[in-house]
Amino acid sequence: MVQQLTSETQAEIIYPDSDGNPMADNTEHYEWIVKIKENLEILFASENDVFIAGDLLWYPVEGSVKTRQAPDIMVIFGRPKGRRGSYKQWEENNIAPQVVFEILSPGNRSQEMAKKLLFYQRYGVEEYYVYHPKKVKLTGFILQEEWLEEIEETNNWISPRLGIRFELTADNLEIYYPNGRKFLTSLELNQQMEQERQNYQDLLAKLQAKGIDINTL
Repeated sequence: MVQQLTSETQAEIIYPDSDGNPMADNTEHYEWIVKIKENLEILFASENDVFIAGDLLWYPVEGSVKTRQAPDIMVIFGRPKGRRGSYKQWEENNIAPQVVFEILSPGNRSQEMAKKLLFYQRYGVEEYYVYHPKKVKLTGFILQEEWLEEIEETNNWISPRLGIRFELTADNLEIYYPNGRKFLTSLELNQQMEQERQNYQDLLAKLQAKGIDINTL
């Protein structure tokens, strides 16, 4: 007698944590991913319900293993920080990433990018930014009703969700916090901290030379 499998004994669906593709195609691509992701982490460090990820697979539909994307950076408001192997939307109160970034590299093709735009539009992304480092070109899209419409002018554009400002110069893209502070690389942040520490030490030395003890101030 052959027993039929019940739904309870059917094989569990496996959602891979990797699509087999590298995180970045070159050093510049990687540096931009890290720079934007880590500065956004700093920006929202005090907000526990903002989850930010880099190169993490996003599955918007339960049961569909092939329906997925791994944005270079994605920001999700309304979900707690924490480690995840992938972002399964049905396990996250069905909240889709609101903001997505892609950094173009030589490996990206126009057909591939068109598919990504349609994917992000279909599954509810509100803001989508594509940066081309070689051309110093930023393309942005914002959700209007059910469509991701291209932003006419991205230079000095302020993200409605993030509050950050984009500034295009002749040879680079600069991104600024809401308070006007510039996004920096980890090396630049370290150099800035070292400079501030040195300035503090210099000030202490000057005060001590004048016989001033800051502990008594």
